[in-house]
Amino acid sequence: MAKKDDNIELEIQETIQEPVAVEKTAAKESDEENRLKEETAEMKEQAKKTIQLIKEKASEEDPKLTPALTLRTILGGDFLTADMVRRQIWLFILMVVFCLAYVAIRYQCQQDLLAIDKLEKELLDAKYKALTSSSTLTEKCRESHVLDALKQNKDSLLHVADQPPYIINIPE
Repeated sequence: MAKKDDNIELEIQETIQEPVAVEKTAAKESDEENRLKEETAEMKEQAKKTIQLIKEKASEEDPKLTPALTLRTILGGDFLTADMVRRQIWLFILMVVFCLAYVAIRYQCQQDLLAIDKLEKELLDAKYKALTSSSTLTEKCRESHVLDALKQNKDSLLHVADQPPYIINIPE
């Protein structure tokens, strides 16, 4: 019976300790939930502050250019603000048009120069062919070649004159 009493006492103690443990666990969980809620609230508050700071610092307008134009502002590109670009947009467009026209005209000029070179080479070739033809014709028209051709064609009535030519003077 002593064993039964001991078992019953253990059961009673366990039964008593369980609600205490459950209460302790519930208390721990509620503390943890409270801490998480506080952390979440703090994070939300920090996010709101950050967003407000960003809204304050962010603006639609460009910063104004300082009156001193230094090498640093030129190299850094600070002088190319949107306001300056908007004011000078027609100048930039005109510059682009001039650049495109320059490139196009230069390209056309180079094409024309290539065509001129080609035509000059053709002209030189034609001159050489004409000179060659002229020299060949001159060679074939020489008296000695003509006489040889007449001798080969014995049926020709042409022959070399035996008497010198006469000079006739006509008074005016």
